Amino acid sequence: MKPETDLLRELPSVDRVMNHPAAAPLLERFNRPFVTATLRGLMDELRQVIRSGGDVPSDRLHEESIITDLERKLARAGRPGMTRVVNASGTILHTNLGRALLSEAAAAAVGLVARHPVNLEFDLRRGKRGQREAEIESLLRELTGAEAAAAVNNNAAAVLLGLNSMAEGKHVIVSRGELIEIGGSFRIPEVMAKSGAILREVGTTNRTHPRDYAEAIDENTGLLLKVHTSNYRVVGFAAEVELKDLVAIGRERGVPVMEDLGSGALVDLGKLGLPREPLVAERVAMGADVVTFSGDKILGGPQAGLVAGTRGWIESMNRNPLKRALRCDKLTLAALEATLRSYVQSPDLLREIPTLRAFSRPLDELEEDGRTALPLLQERLGPDYEVELVDATCQIGSGALPTEEIPSKGIAVRGRGMSSDEVARVFRQADPPVIGRIHNDRFILDLRSAGDPESVVPNLKPPMSPEGTR
Repeated sequence: MKPETDLLRELPSVDRVMNHPAAAPLLERFNRPFVTATLRGLMDELRQVIRSGGDVPSDRLHEESIITDLERKLARAGRPGMTRVVNASGTILHTNLGRALLSEAAAAAVGLVARHPVNLEFDLRRGKRGQREAEIESLLRELTGAEAAAAVNNNAAAVLLGLNSMAEGKHVIVSRGELIEIGGSFRIPEVMAKSGAILREVGTTNRTHPRDYAEAIDENTGLLLKVHTSNYRVVGFAAEVELKDLVAIGRERGVPVMEDLGSGALVDLGKLGLPREPLVAERVAMGADVVTFSGDKILGGPQAGLVAGTRGWIESMNRNPLKRALRCDKLTLAALEATLRSYVQSPDLLREIPTLRAFSRPLDELEEDGRTALPLLQERLGPDYEVELVDATCQIGSGALPTEEIPSKGIAVRGRGMSSDEVARVFRQADPPVIGRIHNDRFILDLRSAGDPESVVPNLKPPMSPEGTR
């Protein structure tokens, strides 16, 4: 091996590499500053290997070889950070994997407004400025029976906007058992503090009674808040105040009532064989002044926070300067409108909304999917792996119905001499990556959350033998 000083001298200059004819195609695909910066980084890596005594053949220091390495490095840097994955995790609404999949209609609507100017805030009939949420409000009013409605960028934002608009500087009374923490360690008390409202806890963790609210109301009370504990359950010696009772107390004492429904449902999940979640329309009919819920959970649309309620309070929220900071962009509004329009107009909602379809697919369909995927997967993996169709259970996810599991089918994968973690890593390195789960020391590909049987048969990157994964 040549001495370090000789190898360092053989390294061509950055200018020499950049001016080499083989670099010209790279400069057509990427701008010069980006290529130059990437090349400098590559040259620094080579110098570090040489100085640390690494084995660097002379031909690796030629301009052509460096440009080949540069091309690979540029290709890696050009890949998007957010890439398609297969959700075979057994959690349908997986927060880390983007929650609800959009319907075909919603995806098409996003594509349209992304590529063209649209009448986002322009009234075509009058030729004047219009309201960006006019169609969303109309659809939500039809679906919930509310006097008015609005949309912001997620449900935490809807709660924040509601608290600030209805009770800034005033007490908000809420049961201790409903002071939940949602994903990412965001907590109701912290959201309330940022809103400018003042938390007033009543009751205990497991039991709260109507008198607890009634006795806490005074001249400083601005709001009674009910929070649907969609991400956990208190069982056993427990009691909570029903919304209708809270509304009655609020009306008697002249205090508005807001309910945070969290995931929120527009259709009866009981008809899909799942435990029933409270419907937004029912909560509005019970007299809640404001109901907030998510767009990208059970509803099956894009990330959004939806608000339905009385006209006066919705107008107050729309006038709030926070509303502009929290408003949805045109892409979200397009997807949301298409999703809500499906709820209003579709003759087959389960076929149109992927989330509802995943909830409702019968087991015999999933078993058929498994029998389709099994031989394809075995062929792709090779003889060092064993695959088996197994019974499984699937979660809804995103805090909805946390104690309930939907029967499902899965494919268990074992690799000779491999741990389940090593098998999982093989699938994560596939193209596209396949995200499964480990259960009882077995790697499982859940067919209900995956949706398409062929999606769990990935293009595996070599080496894919058990020995090659270590």
